[in-house]
Order: sequence, then structure tokens, then C-alpha cells
Amino acid sequence: MTADLVIGGRDGQSLARLALPLANRHGLIAGATGTGKTVTLRVLAEGFSAAGVPVVLADVKGDLGALGEAGKAESKFESRAREVGLGAWAPAGRPVAYWDVFGEQGTPLRATISDMGPLLLARLLDLNETQAAVLALVFKVADDRGLLLLDLKDLRAMLAEVADKAKDLAKTYGTVSTASVGAIQRALLALEQQGADRFFGEPSLALADLMRIENGQGVVNLIAADKLMRSPRLYATFLLWLLSELFEDLPEMGDLDKPRLVFFFDEAHLLFDDAPKALVDKVEQVVRLIRSKGVGIYFVTQSPLDLPEDVLGQLGNRVQHALRAFTPRDQKAVRVAAETFRPNPRLDTAAVIGELGIGEALVSCLDLKGMPQPVERVLIAPPVTRLGPLAPEERKTRIAGSPMQARYATPIDRESAYERLTGRVAPVTGKASTVPQAGGDLRRVPEKLDDPGPRPAPRDYKPRGRAPDTLIETGAKSVARSIGAAIGREIVRGVLGSILKRR
Repeated sequence: MTADLVIGGRDGQSLARLALPLANRHGLIAGATGTGKTVTLRVLAEGFSAAGVPVVLADVKGDLGALGEAGKAESKFESRAREVGLGAWAPAGRPVAYWDVFGEQGTPLRATISDMGPLLLARLLDLNETQAAVLALVFKVADDRGLLLLDLKDLRAMLAEVADKAKDLAKTYGTVSTASVGAIQRALLALEQQGADRFFGEPSLALADLMRIENGQGVVNLIAADKLMRSPRLYATFLLWLLSELFEDLPEMGDLDKPRLVFFFDEAHLLFDDAPKALVDKVEQVVRLIRSKGVGIYFVTQSPLDLPEDVLGQLGNRVQHALRAFTPRDQKAVRVAAETFRPNPRLDTAAVIGELGIGEALVSCLDLKGMPQPVERVLIAPPVTRLGPLAPEERKTRIAGSPMQARYATPIDRESAYERLTGRVAPVTGKASTVPQAGGDLRRVPEKLDDPGPRPAPRDYKPRGRAPDTLIETGAKSVARSIGAAIGREIVRGVLGSILKRR
């Protein structure tokens, strides 16, 4: 019998079940504020973890920290468990790893400037087309000279070098405007003041450390995002970078009994706000293709209208909480939500969406043939972990005891573009391991990590393509990257850092 997760039910029957083999067909959790989306997210994360599927999710409101603690027995949970067909309610904690881009509420999350690539970085800096073209040119010059771009000071030094040598570089790379370089430098300064300097650097995240299994349960990777959300562009770009790294590095797996990883995008509308069409197109492309690599993506947002149609069309498993139709846009959102479900002759879907209570939802998941099941009105299953945030003392204790803290807590600053261009020697703030990168082979996911082992070695810098010869070509090609023929494994820093270069 195929394993599945109970999302909800009614009258003692589990009417809404998510089949694990189809969980990589992605999903949507939608509904107005206060209708129960976070509890649904928690229930799904608990279920995936119990099934041995690692989970990555952002804790936007800071109320998911206690996923590692067993829930407290309450009569309402016990009665809800019986109501949805679960029988006895058994509280239990899940293995949790705490991460934080700023290194304050979890193990530091880092990526290098070269990992991010020029296009995502241009989006993060809110650059115009000309400035983005200059940034791509800077990356090309660094590639050609073998200069490592690891942190913000490396990129600043490289920008200054390009500005100083603009006349000499123009013959090979095209004209560089000092005004554009100045605009990029100012944007980098603003980004640094938001704390992004702590995100760029080494040791950079090894993706295998997001795919750990402990005692048969998938680890829930909880990314502290309450502070990160104050910089929505940084939040969205960070999540897009993480998704692109998974897409690029994971091997094709075909059909599996369960996903290798499930990714939750909370506040998903931030991924698409003010995003250029080329970027939205590539997000849709990655969402469509990454499922063959065993990764499921679940978007959490208020309305289906928050997502582009092409992305919405890829989401096979859907949970819709209540929507209130107070405005014409709200009424349109209700119609869109109702039309995306397979009809159930016993339900007026559009009317029911406005009638749902807290903890109620309309649910439709794919059956084993890949067909959407008729929509059902259900009560959401009760969570088995403790509700609410984790006390600061509890969080500190859990972080200190994590093997990930031993790997990533201490930054590494090796010789890179800044040191080469300024003639300085990089300070040794961490000892680089000589063993292979922890994420080198993602097909081997450890069952346990009792011993933290050596810290991941700094990644070798691998140029992922070449910049255009002129400024105009740079601007055009940096936006228009797509999948094409490539010799060997030449990977470009195109959109999402994951699309093979078009010849």
C-alpha cells in the first residue's frame, strides 16, 4: 500500500490524503491571514519528516521554532484526531536544524558572491539593465583573471579595478561607465548595512547538509526569517538562490517512492513582486523541471493570484483556506481559487471558500495516476509538535548542540580578489579542511550525523561561463539565458545560476 500523509478529514474519515510518490508534483497552501495556513504548513512538515523526507522552510513569523518539541496533550487535539480519522493523537517532536542568514537565531547560512551569480545579484541590488550589464562584465573580468569573488569586499575591489582600468578593458569587454560602477557600489553599501555582508562568504552551505535524516526522520531545516523579511528582496533572492543550487546540483532521479527534499516558500508572492518576466519564466522552468530530481516545492501565500499562471499550473496538490470577498480583486481571487479545483458535485466550491472556518480547508491532491481528486471540505489534522515559538534559551541550547554549528559557525576568509588586488594577505579566521566538500555527492545522504566531522572545505572557484564582448550584448544575454546545447558541464551564471548557456 502506498504511503501517504493525512491532511484532514471529517466524520471520522481521512478524506484528504497526500500520496508521497506524488508529493514532488508541488503544491499550494493559500488563504487569508488568520485562517490556519501556518498550522497546515506545520502538519505537512511534520508528516514529511515522519516519512523520512527532509524539509526546508522559512519561519517568517517566528512561531515554528518548537517543531522539535512534542505537543502538549489537549482534548481539542484528541477530538480533532478522531474527527479526521487519525484515531489516537500521539504528540511527538521532529529533528530540527536551526539556520539564520544573520547567524543570530541559528547556524549561519552563507553563499559566495560567485555562487549567487550576476543576474540574481543584480535583482538583489535592484540594478537597471545597464548596471546589470556592467556587473556581468565585472564577473567576466574576474573569471578571466582567476580572481575569486567570495564576499562583498571582493566584489567592491573588483568594481574599483574595472573602473580604474576601464579604458584598457574597453577594447576587449566593452565600455564601462564610471557612473554605473558608482551606482553598484552604492547599492552594495546599502545591502551591507542591511546585514547581507554576513551572508556572503565561506564556508558556504553544502546542500547535503539540508538533506539529512536522523533516526529515520527527515530533518526540518528551519530558516529564521522574521528579521530577513524586513529586506524582502534579500529574502526572495536568497530563496531563489537556494532553489537554483538544488536544481543545478541534484542528479535526475525519476519516479521515487517519496521526495528527497520538500521546500516550503512562505510569503511566496515576494518571489514575484517586481520581478522581470525573464526571471519569472525561469522560475516556472525550474519549478517544472526540479520535480524529476525528487524535490517538491510548496508555495504558501494568501491568494492564488499572487502566483503567475504558469507557476500555478505546476502545483498539483492544493489546500485552500478561507478567502473573504470584500473587494473586486478578492472576488476574482475566490473565482480563480474555485476554478483551479476539480469539481465535486456535492460542493459549491466558490461559495464554500467564503464560508470556511479557522482550521477548515478545501483540499485536492493528485491520485496515483497523477489526476487531481475531487475537492473535499475538511478539517485540518492536528499538529503533534508543540505550538508557538521556542524560548530563546531552548533555541540556544539546540543550536549549540547541533553538528551544523561546528561546521559553519566560524567564518573562513581565504585569499581572494580583495587580497590579490590590494596586495594584502587574507587573515586566517578558520582552518580549511582538505577533505572533499560535504555536498559533493548529493546522492549519498547520511542516515546520522552524530559526529559533526570536519568543516566543509572552501569551494574551488569554477567560472560558469563567459560574459559578452560588448555592453549591449552583456545586457541582452544576461537576461536571455536559457537551456541549450553545451559541451561538457559548462554552467553559466545565468538566471537562477542554473540554466545551461545558449550558444
